[in-house]
Amino acid sequence: MSVYDTLARLGIELPTAGAPAAAYVMAAQTGNTVFLSGHIARKDGKPWVGKLGKDLGTEDGKVAARAIAVDLLATLNTHLGGDLNRVTRIVKVMSLVNSTEDFTEQHLVTNGASELLAEIFGDAGKHARSAFGVAQIPLGACVEIEMIVEVK
Repeated sequence: MSVYDTLARLGIELPTAGAPAAAYVMAAQTGNTVFLSGHIARKDGKPWVGKLGKDLGTEDGKVAARAIAVDLLATLNTHLGGDLNRVTRIVKVMSLVNSTEDFTEQHLVTNGASELLAEIFGDAGKHARSAFGVAQIPLGACVEIEMIVEVK
């Protein structure tokens, strides 16, 4: 089944890929490996601001992480010339969660992205992962995620 068929079945329409907000590129490729820059959570087109454990709960964070996964796929789709079927493996996801000192559910927040990637790509979407709690993320965003992908 095509990745695009799966996205359609899930009711996901890829947005236009975002542009870098500073001195970097959104995707860099070496060989068959694509490194996607960190994408921040957005809500209604603006940074989704907040701190987990203070302003937002785990479920909010999970929704934010899922939305970031969709944005990451939009960037990857653009980088691959509109062919996500070239993805052979989601290798690694790194998630930064803007959270209070006592918030310890960063791993559950990050599941929002991880579960969606596995649903879209099956076994090829199951990846290695890190999830960190951080004091702040650019623009006050609640979550930032970067991803490493193998392509053919």
